[in-house]
Amino acid sequence: MSNRPIGIFDSGVGGLTVVKSLLERLPGESFVYYGDTAHVPYGSKSREELFQYAHDIIAFLLHQQVKTIVVACGTHSSVTLPELEKSCPVPILGVVKPGARAAVSATRCGKVGVIATQATVNSGSYTKNIKDIDPSLDVYSAACARFVPLIEAGILSGPETEQAIEEYVGPLLSQGIDTLVLGCTHYPFLAPLISRCAGQGLTLVDPACETVEELSEILRKGDLLNDRPDRNQREFYVSGNDESFYIVGRMLLGDVIRKVHRVDLY
Repeated sequence: MSNRPIGIFDSGVGGLTVVKSLLERLPGESFVYYGDTAHVPYGSKSREELFQYAHDIIAFLLHQQVKTIVVACGTHSSVTLPELEKSCPVPILGVVKPGARAAVSATRCGKVGVIATQATVNSGSYTKNIKDIDPSLDVYSAACARFVPLIEAGILSGPETEQAIEEYVGPLLSQGIDTLVLGCTHYPFLAPLISRCAGQGLTLVDPACETVEELSEILRKGDLLNDRPDRNQREFYVSGNDESFYIVGRMLLGDVIRKVHRVDLY
């Protein structure tokens, strides 16, 4: 059981930010990644659509004999995970709760910004989880509809991307935030540009790092850490465009991505 892979999924390349943290923190682990590129972006999808996608992807990952599943997607972590975790036969975790904990630890002035998809913002998941930890904090959220298409297309800099950052992050900065949660796993691709546009004094919170720490603890407590790191497995699957996934993914992970398999679950 311990030598089985970890299952990871997202709407596209965003969840690769979790993979990057996993490779840094737990380099000996195997994983199977599924990017639902046929349906990206998720932010405008209905609850019914999101639940259908999640059920199909989890079934696929379970067929790959995964030992645990990371929902490396802010939208799914906010909308579908609270229900899915009740019936999943293996440990399953998302990125919202770890991200909320990291934000609470990071803020100095008590004002936290959250940028995420429309579905995540509508769910109020980050606000709820942050205030469950510290009710005194003020949380300001912004839905960033243009970010995911830009990132999936590999447009990580330039006037169009800078304009989008100003549009979404500018109003949050005017509220006096000192901490900004990148509430969609795609958004860390833009972290360098966001930092440059926002200036000094803003702490960016990437939930991927805290999520992998939580995953490490789950594996340790369940005696599930891979004891054969010399035989690790790293596989990437997508439901739609595999070429753009390969190109953008290698910007983040380099030659860790050697081949992308296209598997349509629907």
